[in-house]
Parts: sequence; C-alpha cells; structure tokens
Amino acid sequence: MSVQLTTQEKDGVMIVGASGRLTLGEGTSALRKRIRELVDAGSRRIVLNMADVTYIDSSGVGELVAAYTTVAAAGAELKLSVLGKRVHELLYITKLYTVFESFEDESSAIASFSVAKPTGLQAQI
Repeated sequence: MSVQLTTQEKDGVMIVGASGRLTLGEGTSALRKRIRELVDAGSRRIVLNMADVTYIDSSGVGELVAAYTTVAAAGAELKLSVLGKRVHELLYITKLYTVFESFEDESSAIASFSVAKPTGLQAQI
C-alpha cells in the first residue's frame, strides 16, 4: 500500500497527514502533487504529520527534501511532526535533521509558526 494523504487546516496552518509507505512511485508522486497544490493555492505554513508512516525509503527521503525546496522557493515553511523511529533515524543518518524543523506533536509544530523570527537588525544583535 502506498502513502495515503489527508489535508486539513488548523489555525491558519495546513496539516498534511501521511500514512502508509512513502516509497518510490505512487507514494512520492502523491506527496509531491499535494505539496505543489497547497503552495499553488497560497499556503505558506505547512506541517507534514508523519505519525502513521510505516516505512520510508531513500526516494521518500528525497521527496521530503524536494517538498522542502518547493515550499521554501515559494517563501513558505514546511515543518515535520510526529516522526516515527525509522524516519527519525533516517533524518539523523542523512543529517537532514539540520534542515527540517521537527516536532514531537502536531500542536507544537502549529504553535512554532507564531514564534517571531529575528530579522534584519534583530538578527545581528
């Protein structure tokens, strides 16, 4: 079974829930399509909830990177929540944990968008 995706909006953040296998083929193309649809529709804050992802292969990891790139190129943000052990290990092994912001639960990921990020002069002080 390939990945199944659900989408819902909470507090102005689009939540994409993934379940099943994120692998080469239908799984990765479904994720790519959904992220592109959200960005094209103007979504700028997206959380990918991976609580029910049972397996991810290298193509799945590559698709996460592609999703991040797509979202960032649109001036938006993508964050991950509820990583399973395998996904967590893969992000650590590939050092992608330095790229993705990940959270233990969906609520924390949503709340993180409202935290002001230092810009301009504030960032230099």
